[in-house]
Amino acid sequence: MLTNCLRCGSLFVQSGARNICPSCYQEEEGQYERVVTFLRKRENRTATMYEVVKKTNVPDLRIQQFIQQGRLLVAKFPNLGYPCLECGQSIREGKLCHNCAQQLKNDLEKHEIETKCQNERQDRLSTYRLKDK
Repeated sequence: MLTNCLRCGSLFVQSGARNICPSCYQEEEGQYERVVTFLRKRENRTATMYEVVKKTNVPDLRIQQFIQQGRLLVAKFPNLGYPCLECGQSIREGKLCHNCAQQLKNDLEKHEIETKCQNERQDRLSTYRLKDK
């Protein structure tokens, strides 16, 4: 299937589930190898995200992508994390920290209760009366 690369926009023949052209794929793989090679060294295993970015010249968003894809296992690297989408606190999995996820859950439950109460009120008010002739 002929499609445009999601990164650079160039036209390429898509094979499999990969949404990027071969050139961008090679660049991404090179970045992954730089990060892995850096982190394999014993002295670098406790590096923070900032240190990995600084030493490898790989953008933090790309490193986050590797973590979220499961290509980098943060269990082996105790200081490697990325910011929560809501508050910015460093996390090691998902998109939200525990506190923000709990707050979102509470807000959704509250909204559900409010919606249910509002629907019940509308049901009570929508009683039809027939006019006497």
